Amino acid sequence: MKTLYSTISIIFLAFISINTQGQNNASTAGFKAGYNLSSVSFDGNSETSQLHGFHIGFYGESFIGELLAIQPEILYSQQGYKIKDGSGTYTQKLDYINIPVMLKLYPVKSFFLEAGPQIGFSITHKETFDAGFVLYDTSKEFEPKNFDWGVNLGAGFKSDAGVSIGARYHLGQRDIYDEDKPKNRVWQLYLAFEF
Repeated sequence: MKTLYSTISIIFLAFISINTQGQNNASTAGFKAGYNLSSVSFDGNSETSQLHGFHIGFYGESFIGELLAIQPEILYSQQGYKIKDGSGTYTQKLDYINIPVMLKLYPVKSFFLEAGPQIGFSITHKETFDAGFVLYDTSKEFEPKNFDWGVNLGAGFKSDAGVSIGARYHLGQRDIYDEDKPKNRVWQLYLAFEF
């Protein structure tokens, strides 16, 4: 938990630094929120059914050239997965505090491509098994690892007014559990607004 608080403090200070160091509107900060469609890949071979969720948080964007910008973010993100078979549906909901750092390329004025690493901290989780028959329903707990990391790829559009719309894919690189090598996979659609 100390690591989580330290990381959040560093990101917050980075946002302040980005805004104070920017010249000619080269640095901004803002708010973003969007939709998640998450799943888990097992052993790199099979993927679970997808789970709906959302993400919300803050970002700072600082240009390091005419076409390049760096964008650190801090986000609350609902993730997880479903597994359906003949006996019922197992659902695991995982909540994370994610900290991506994106490198953004603007090949034209209002369109950007983005890529970068992300670390995540698991803050809550909930599991349910719905057998369609009350006697066999359960809420057995499976403890995920506290730390996650991966890479993000995405693209989007940004208006002159500072409103962005984008899509991003998260490719988790760390196993959620010790068995079967499950890794997070998350599609995100988002809206962002500069302060």
